[in-house]
Amino acid sequence: MRPLFRHATLATVLLFVAFTVHAKTANEIYEQAARSTVVVENIGDKEKIHAMGSGVVLADGYVVTNCHVVKGASQLKVRIGAKEHSATLRYSDWDRDVCSLSIAGLGASAVVVGSTKTLKVGAKVYAIGAPKGLELTLSDGIVSSLREVEGGHYIQTTAAISPGSSGGGLFDENGELVGLTTFYLTEGQNLNFAVPIEWVKDLAKRSTTASAVAQPVTQWLNKVIELESRKDWPAMLEHSSRWTKAQPSNSMAWYSLGFAYAKAGQSTKAIEAYQQALRINPEYEGAWNSLGNAYAKAGQSTKAIEAYQQALRINPEDADTWNSLGNAYAKAGQSTKAIEAYQQALRINPEHADAWNNLGNAYGMDGQSAKAIEAYQQALRINPEDADAWNNLGVTYLNTSQTTKAIEACQQALRINPEYADA
Repeated sequence: MRPLFRHATLATVLLFVAFTVHAKTANEIYEQAARSTVVVENIGDKEKIHAMGSGVVLADGYVVTNCHVVKGASQLKVRIGAKEHSATLRYSDWDRDVCSLSIAGLGASAVVVGSTKTLKVGAKVYAIGAPKGLELTLSDGIVSSLREVEGGHYIQTTAAISPGSSGGGLFDENGELVGLTTFYLTEGQNLNFAVPIEWVKDLAKRSTTASAVAQPVTQWLNKVIELESRKDWPAMLEHSSRWTKAQPSNSMAWYSLGFAYAKAGQSTKAIEAYQQALRINPEYEGAWNSLGNAYAKAGQSTKAIEAYQQALRINPEDADTWNSLGNAYAKAGQSTKAIEAYQQALRINPEHADAWNNLGNAYGMDGQSAKAIEAYQQALRINPEDADAWNNLGVTYLNTSQTTKAIEACQQALRINPEYADA
């Protein structure tokens, strides 16, 4: 039997060991986070509990939770284990639904704070809170969607969240706090969200003495995501339009309006909405990327290239944006620059099947048939059911007089899609 690390360097072995040591099990994450999770009681008139939620200890005597948990309270109490403590509101950002409490003598451990900027869709996450009054309940799931917001990413997750979970922690695989769970359920769809930890970090500087807002940004955003999941573009367009009127200086509102216009096939209006989002926040990577998509759809390749370049200035490690930039260069007839952009996408993500297919097309444009064939083969290694890649491979084989291979490739395309006229 061959040794496990037969060809590994010492550095590789140490890296593997270090990763293994730091990988946490669900139980380890629970044991760590439970020491920093509290129950928040909103006491109303006649000493009755008006509402109950969860909270997370950021420092001794300092707990963060959702604002809707503490809204309208006559007094606040925090419970950890069998001990109950009086609490007072410290900082509040009602629009983002993030509030903090001060508690004297709490004596609880603080969480380890992470970041949503390194999260990926599909990553494992853990929610810990007090759903329906059941203290310290753990649920796990994955990140099902990430939506760029100011400072970080709004998280949609499959980790179960119930009433009472609001204000609890969402933790990544390393046990680091990446968000505060909030609960949203509508029309039979269980959509679970967490506000990003970056909003917690911004709390002190954004805190105001203003009272609770009628409709916080989280409610607008939750509704947008719900309508997007249902692909109800007319309703999303109407909702986003109302959002821009209610919060005209909110870049996310204008971005959502642009997205809805784009889905409705109104490229010109989509461009205008994205431009407004970028006037408010010039560092909004997602808006630059979507603006590039809208320009590309409108046939404005030069402007699309400029928009994608702005997105990559902000985040040069986004493989999808490099792929889109390559497409824009290809549309503009700049095959060399298209090849370079696709290669950047594949440097970041070697398993990006679309980028391999597009790279093949660019090599074909540049007259490099052998490299085009290799690129299509890579695309098909990753996704063997891609009819377009099979057809492109067949055409390239035909152009290089490899007729038998061309027939076989086109037959594969037709097996996958019998209605593929070009094949």
